[in-house]
Amino acid sequence: MRIDLHAHSTASDGTDSPAELVRNAAAAGLDVVALTDHDTVGGYAEAIAALDGIPAGLTLVTGAELSCRLDGIGLHMLAYLFDPDEPELARERELVRDDRVPRARAMVAKLRDLGVDITWERVARIAGDGSVGRPHIATALVELGVVRTVSDAFTPAWLADGGRAYAEKHELDPFDAIRLVKAAGGVTVFAHPAAVKRGRCVPEAALGALAAAGLDGIEVDHMDHDTDARARLRGLAGDLGLLTTGSSDYHGSRKTCRLGEYTTDPEIYGEITRRATGAFPVPGAGGSTGR
Repeated sequence: MRIDLHAHSTASDGTDSPAELVRNAAAAGLDVVALTDHDTVGGYAEAIAALDGIPAGLTLVTGAELSCRLDGIGLHMLAYLFDPDEPELARERELVRDDRVPRARAMVAKLRDLGVDITWERVARIAGDGSVGRPHIATALVELGVVRTVSDAFTPAWLADGGRAYAEKHELDPFDAIRLVKAAGGVTVFAHPAAVKRGRCVPEAALGALAAAGLDGIEVDHMDHDTDARARLRGLAGDLGLLTTGSSDYHGSRKTCRLGEYTTDPEIYGEITRRATGAFPVPGAGGSTGR
């Protein structure tokens, strides 16, 4: 089985619609793909409906990537198979989403103060109906020729945490995120914990406290982790009894990663589905839930 547990659609900051994401995952030869848009479940219905048109069979795992902050450092928490209607978690997702627009407007204002000829209208056009975020602003910077790639915008000179054009938004405490996802029947995985290219990372010493609070796993095999980081994280996961996943963090054409570039071991996937009680994987024609 080929299992990719981290992918984004136009419901947040990807360039594929949820239906296109499902079709592209099938075309890439995946057996399982997780839809993990930032702080939203808005793509679920379209992605699930698209499974009917996949003759080879594909299983969809519903999820989200939750924006969190610990001691002033941003981190992302992947949440899988939670009940999307659980009110407390839904309320927190809404708070984060509602704060995205004023935060993005503030970043645009900072960029203009730095002499960049960017407008809110351009960023809003790029975001479309998605949950606006830094990748949309980064795409605008690429269009304007300020930076060469989206990744080049995530530096201290521009949009990285603490960067010249950075602005804060409402974010969850990761311990609260774990509690809320658990209460909604979901499973939590710390996304790309050693992605130093993106800015400051939460100290690895914090993994022990997160594990004690109920964290299920960490994303190890990821394009932003080099060989040494993967080996170190795998060792830490073993010491702490955490699951280890691999995923592409696919954003369509916004980033260079490909669907299925990194994958998760089927046994790990099976354990994730066994732990989840809030929702079930959705099989397409011939798909398997892993249960």
